[in-house]
Amino acid sequence: MTEPPRKRMVRPPTGGTEAGRGRPVRLKTAKQRTASQQAWLERQLNDPFAARARAHGYRSRAAYKLAEIDDRFRLLKPGARVIDLGMAPGGWTQVALERGVTDIAGVDLLPVGPLPPAQILQMDFTDPAAGPALIARLGGPPDLVLSDMAPNTVGHRATDHLRIVGLVEAALEFAVQVLKPGGAFVAKAFQGGETAEVVTALKRGFREVRNVKPKASRAESSELYLVATGFKGR
Repeated sequence: MTEPPRKRMVRPPTGGTEAGRGRPVRLKTAKQRTASQQAWLERQLNDPFAARARAHGYRSRAAYKLAEIDDRFRLLKPGARVIDLGMAPGGWTQVALERGVTDIAGVDLLPVGPLPPAQILQMDFTDPAAGPALIARLGGPPDLVLSDMAPNTVGHRATDHLRIVGLVEAALEFAVQVLKPGGAFVAKAFQGGETAEVVTALKRGFREVRNVKPKASRAESSELYLVATGFKGR
């Protein structure tokens, strides 16, 4: 008898592993990329969380940020209704689905590939029709509102900070209007004076508010996440 052919080892997608990438990657040619684009691409290719995300099948490294937040606060529960604001490309929704959430609706300006059973809307969240459309797709008020929204940056630090604060405020206003009593809110923000004002507003509506910087947030970034639990109700 002849032995059956041995199976070849299948390499993880794009060379990533669950533990991250080992050897640094250097791009041989810029291919008409600018210096900043080249630096960003090299950083992305060498980022251990980006490598883990590719290996795991997550659509973005941001999935590990929500996973770490949920490990700490236990927000994603089977039976919970969840809204994901600024969901593209879908990493946060993937984590929610992995952890047993089946009732989830998300919205983004950008197209997002299907993630059944998630309900996906492609529209501007600040459109007055977006909120009612999300609630209709979800089938009722949410237990958790997630926001990883970020504006298009212009390169001016103060202006970019004000834009992200504006999105956090819009997400918070929406959450306060729709959350169930006892619900939770998680939003991306950046360190700065205006963020302190958002924290003050959160403390009025929620029993507990924390600032969290997940390990997957780059050390040089001023990014942080506001986690508010125990919504007091309207």
